[in-house]
Amino acid sequence: MAYSGNPKEYSVAVVYGGTSGEREVSLNSGRCCAAALEEVGFSVDLIDPSKKADLVKLIEGNYDIAFLALHGRGGEDGTIQGFLETAGIPYTGSGVLASAQAVNKGKAKELYEAAGLNVAASAVIGKGDELDDADLEELAGEIGLPCVVKPTTEGSSLGMTIVRELGQLRGAIDLALSVDEEAMVEAFVEGIELTVGVIGNDDPRALPIIQVVPTEDEFYNFHAKYAQGGSKHLCPAPLTSEQTEAVQELAVAAHSVLGCRGISRSDVMMDADGVCWLLETNTLPGMTDTSLVPDAARVAGIEFPQLCEKIVALGLE
Repeated sequence: MAYSGNPKEYSVAVVYGGTSGEREVSLNSGRCCAAALEEVGFSVDLIDPSKKADLVKLIEGNYDIAFLALHGRGGEDGTIQGFLETAGIPYTGSGVLASAQAVNKGKAKELYEAAGLNVAASAVIGKGDELDDADLEELAGEIGLPCVVKPTTEGSSLGMTIVRELGQLRGAIDLALSVDEEAMVEAFVEGIELTVGVIGNDDPRALPIIQVVPTEDEFYNFHAKYAQGGSKHLCPAPLTSEQTEAVQELAVAAHSVLGCRGISRSDVMMDADGVCWLLETNTLPGMTDTSLVPDAARVAGIEFPQLCEKIVALGLE
């Protein structure tokens, strides 16, 4: 069912909240998106899948589309997408497979690497893996120090640590494994932190690049992402035209390699030599007042309500 262009003809369920560690961010995203969609003219209900009554309402509500404003596990990993596929409800964003592949940083990196995209050295450690001091020393030797340790499927930098000394590595791995089944140890890329929104299905295009500058924190962590004034967004990023093109091409390639649809946002580090390193792709990026994709869209001349309408249109293709 292609979008008719008249929002008044459509009933939208904005699915938000959920049960992941990013629940509060998702609640904020959902409220912002619902208000934007109502402003355009859609009929909107808010649905929280952590409540069984809301799931029943979602199935029985005869909605034209579910607008996904979930983040993290249960929302960004293919779970809700599979539920909606079973219920026969169209939804925004990527499908089951692309979502499951993108949310797992280890699996996503395997796909990036196979496609020839530039990624930093890394290793994945599971909860059952027992590492003695010699193993940790070998791991640090292979990956290098400093390195970044993070959960493989959590977002918003939850459970993430920059490890600068060997003695910090075990604690960082334990922290990541306290919130996830697997931890990724990844070479730390010193440089400029960039993020690129990509919009589209079969013919995706990149939005203007944002350079992220945390104002108080060591890296772009949960506080820097969501606190007012926690970071500065420079958009368009102060890059040369050649650098801009290279970074945007990398983000579009990541979107396509993973099979993403609708909207995605890829994070890239550019080192001192101008080499770009692809970190990860978010299939349901934040859609709050301080979020990155809405900022980039505004620079491209797309206001937030029109961005939400475009995401609905792509979901209905």
